[in-house]
Amino acid sequence: MDFETERYRMVDTQLKKRGISDFRVLEAMRKVPRHRFIPPELRSSAYEDRPLSIGEEQTISQPYMVALMTECLRLDSEDAVLEVGTGSGYQTAILAELAEKVYTIEIHESLSEKAREILTDLGYTNVAFRVGDGSKGWEEESPFNGIIVTAGSPDIPSILESQLSDGGRLVIPVGSRFVQTLFTITRVGKSLQKREFTSCVFVPLVGEYGWREI
Repeated sequence: MDFETERYRMVDTQLKKRGISDFRVLEAMRKVPRHRFIPPELRSSAYEDRPLSIGEEQTISQPYMVALMTECLRLDSEDAVLEVGTGSGYQTAILAELAEKVYTIEIHESLSEKAREILTDLGYTNVAFRVGDGSKGWEEESPFNGIIVTAGSPDIPSILESQLSDGGRLVIPVGSRFVQTLFTITRVGKSLQKREFTSCVFVPLVGEYGWREI
């Protein structure tokens, strides 16, 4: 299978035609090999417009949602960004292409270790990993220019809002366990500006400031 051709087609048909316009985001999506982050038996579907299972009842998000959430962050090359939910490591790689430093937290140790192996093999050196409750953020490394939450939360954790720098943006799906709405929260001085984007479906954010695991 010609993964490079499929990846370029993904960008042209799934991303650009659906409104993703940030040049740096599109270039990162063209570059990062999504198939490397997917179990071998599913790699033939790597560039389809849908989420795929990665184990631990978790998924790798559909390419469009990865691109949309990344575009909402509006990252610069000197930014520090926090990712809540490392998952497969694919979104992490996209962020690492765009920001100076990525801090990523995953509650499942097995997923964190696997993502670290893949990202190291691909040559990424600007990523710091942590295993634990991502809903609490990473206070000692804050403030962040961007925070992206790749799991659905029942509400917007104030502890994450507090870890934004002035002008920083938090991108997070908020709603029920089964369907959410994507929001961007921007810090402007002491105030927070909230913008609603689109409906989405993510696995639940489990943690002290998310869903309590049942």
